[in-house]
Amino acid sequence: MKLYQLTKAGFGSLQQVEGEIPAPGEYEVLVKLKAASLNYHDLVTVLGLNPKLRFPLIPLSDGCGVVEAVGSAVSRFQPGMRVATTFFQQWIDGPPTRDNLRVMTGDSVDGTLCEYMVISEQALVAAPDYLNDLEVATLPCAALTAWRSVVEEANVQRDQVVLVQGTGGVSLFALQFAKQIGAEVIITSSADEKLERASNLGADHLINYKKTPNWSKEVKRITEKRGVDLVVEVGGSGTMSHSLGSVAVGGHISVIGVLSGFADVLPVASIMALNVTLKGITVASRVQFEAMLAFMAEHQIHPVIGHQLGFDDAVPGLELLQSGQHFGKIVLDYQR
Repeated sequence: MKLYQLTKAGFGSLQQVEGEIPAPGEYEVLVKLKAASLNYHDLVTVLGLNPKLRFPLIPLSDGCGVVEAVGSAVSRFQPGMRVATTFFQQWIDGPPTRDNLRVMTGDSVDGTLCEYMVISEQALVAAPDYLNDLEVATLPCAALTAWRSVVEEANVQRDQVVLVQGTGGVSLFALQFAKQIGAEVIITSSADEKLERASNLGADHLINYKKTPNWSKEVKRITEKRGVDLVVEVGGSGTMSHSLGSVAVGGHISVIGVLSGFADVLPVASIMALNVTLKGITVASRVQFEAMLAFMAEHQIHPVIGHQLGFDDAVPGLELLQSGQHFGKIVLDYQR
């Protein structure tokens, strides 16, 4: 089979090689992968920003495929079933713990940038029939992170207001979930063209943060000084002050990314005064994944795929992700 191995940090060290098709163990499943999607975490992994990585590593966490074979004790899946991977392979249900956050697909263990993979039956979910392979491959990280942010943690309700930063995968899923619930959505971007596309997805208010650098003031104007009930914070240190300037008293800020930096001085006084809930979000459990899939199927929500590339285009895909020029999800179609 074809697979990619990362032997050290950097795009130049991500090489396509040949390997043997693995055999599943007693509680494992052999999956023939059909598609994968790219996440910021994958980019961080390939660039070597995680000092605990072990090499060689097959990267990427998100994939969709078909079960080829199962171990003797497997009960959840049968050959021929379509499945999606999970990011935290041992986080089945309940709150996050040190133990259930330990095993990460494409990070602490091999991932989906290969034609076949062996994985625990507990680390898979059944793929919804109404979505194609490319769409299913976008769900394990980006969609689930947005779901946990909007639904599981902030419990967004109809007529509340959500602020979404950017137009990447998590942000557009958050927009779709919030709109389906009946919330009002404000979205920010540096490009008018991306904002127009977000408007076509249902965004109610558009802010170009290049043209409006102090965009939290614009958020307060839009909300008549009240602020928003939830901020989906993807920027990190570069945007946190604006998020706090945008959120309503008693509101939520879901911290799901650090695109503009890691380090910052935490404005404790503002957090206290606003009685705000500041919550770090790292994907979610398998049970929450399954709840999200049921919601998506009920409302026929389709992921936004901005770019479709082939298996041989893994490095160009990661470079596109790094550039920030994409809209929605970047997917690799293994059948191309």
